[in-house]
Amino acid sequence: MEVHDYLRILQARWKIVAVTTVVAVLAALGASLLTTPQYEAKTRLFVSTSSGASVQEIYQGNLFSQQRVTSYTELLEGTTLAQRTLEKLGLGDMSAVDLAGKVTASSTPDTVLIDTAVTDESPERARDLANALSDEFVVMARELETPEDGGPPTARVVVEQYAATPSSPVTPKTTRNVALGLAVGLLLGIALAVLRDRLDNTIKDRNAVEDLAGTGVVGVIPLDKARQEEPAIVFADANSGDAEAYREMRTNLQFLEVDNPPRAIVVTSSLPSEGKTTTAVNLALVLAEAGHSVVLVEADLRRPRVSKYLATLGDAGLSNVLAHTASLEDVLQPTRFDGMWVLAAGGLPPNPSELLGSAHAREVIEDLRSRFDYVIIDAPPLLPVTDAAILTNIADGALLIARYGKTTREQFGRAVGNLRAVNAPVLGTILSMTPTKGRGSAYEYRYYYSSDKDGATPAAAQTSTPATQRVGAPAPTAPAAQPAPQAQAPVEGPARPQNGHRHVEPPATQAYPAPSNDAYHYRAAEQFPPAPQPASERYGNEPYQAPQAYSAAEPLSRPVVHAPRRPVNDSGSESGEER
Repeated sequence: MEVHDYLRILQARWKIVAVTTVVAVLAALGASLLTTPQYEAKTRLFVSTSSGASVQEIYQGNLFSQQRVTSYTELLEGTTLAQRTLEKLGLGDMSAVDLAGKVTASSTPDTVLIDTAVTDESPERARDLANALSDEFVVMARELETPEDGGPPTARVVVEQYAATPSSPVTPKTTRNVALGLAVGLLLGIALAVLRDRLDNTIKDRNAVEDLAGTGVVGVIPLDKARQEEPAIVFADANSGDAEAYREMRTNLQFLEVDNPPRAIVVTSSLPSEGKTTTAVNLALVLAEAGHSVVLVEADLRRPRVSKYLATLGDAGLSNVLAHTASLEDVLQPTRFDGMWVLAAGGLPPNPSELLGSAHAREVIEDLRSRFDYVIIDAPPLLPVTDAAILTNIADGALLIARYGKTTREQFGRAVGNLRAVNAPVLGTILSMTPTKGRGSAYEYRYYYSSDKDGATPAAAQTSTPATQRVGAPAPTAPAAQPAPQAQAPVEGPARPQNGHRHVEPPATQAYPAPSNDAYHYRAAEQFPPAPQPASERYGNEPYQAPQAYSAAEPLSRPVVHAPRRPVNDSGSESGEER
């Protein structure tokens, strides 16, 4: 690992380092506060021998004294001297072993000085113990060095410095302990962060997704908490980071295969809760925003969510069409978004895989492909069931979603392997719910000028009715041959509320009648307006071509209409005026 790898780990897992450091510092501070203060009293002893008349005798006397210092050091820390000291002071609450454990004797090499230290909870008692211990050792050394015949001692010990009352404890050293805890906490936190990163096999970058899937990343969707309450984005008013990410994804889809762009796209993931349904809904919406006719197929016949997110009816839909109890015209539902239709899941069948793998399912997808510019299919996850792999074989390919920080490399690799096993093409991958790294990380575009705030309308906006004015309009009817459209003044749509949000009442006609006893049979004219006709009836025998770029200028010839457009109001149709 290089330096930038460690910096990346620290940036991603700084919380682990911070928590570990704080815990270590608090532990060091707590240990210091809970430790009983200990005071230390010190004395110094001088060891000497009788001096001789010659230099040789003096030298030998010094060597003898230095040798005695080493032995005296051991005697000072022994229990015999400790017992004599306790008896002198009359301390019965302390044993000789305890006192010997509090005594420390040391000497500097090549000297005849011995430093003695005694620690105790009380500074006065530490002083008294140190002084009494030194006095007793002087007597003890004289007894040991005096010959039995009563001659002079060969060496003598003198107390060179007595102990004073200590003013501050030697332990605990709170400042040192806190600094040590800080250093240990930092090192331990960095070690834990690196270990956690090495053991973490979840997907967190584009390179990992591209390496596992073998295809490029067509979109990176940032995490937006607003999607938990409202999964569908109203792109006409949306300038947030996730809205711009979906627009970027729409652009990338156009360059997947320039000669034969995919039109029937399956959106799936490895496991549930990775954002596939939300991605499918907003992908369909962002394609409809560009003027395409889009149908969103709720092909998750086990846990359907599209109908709930878009507030459409889900009692009848794809399962009824595949079971030959309803036709597409009966169950296709227009949404409050212009150019977008929904084919709900319908009743939950006991055999979803068999229905989706039937020949009739392929015919349904082909029929939808002929009616709409794009067919977006919300499929179940790949690892629990095989439905998504079956649908991808029918469609043009799949967009595989990996959730940031949750989808593991093994899970994503197995999902890709499931698609490769059935020769299902993977069009691209999407990294969803990526975290925003502070302010400025998400796109925030605001296209307006000061004149717009005063009520001025750009000229380009006067040439066509914006998408926001078409929300909640009546459902489109089947197109019919009409003369070239005449120029007309723009018609204003419904007024927008003060809070900036649209509230559209659902059409009263969107209600399914109770089915008969023999079988489910629906009458399209009484439930929904007719769905768009197949492309062969709308365009003749002309092959499908990608929509041309839109222009604000009035076209010189009749434009190619890819999808029926809803009338703004019913007044034009009654008076014969073309919209």
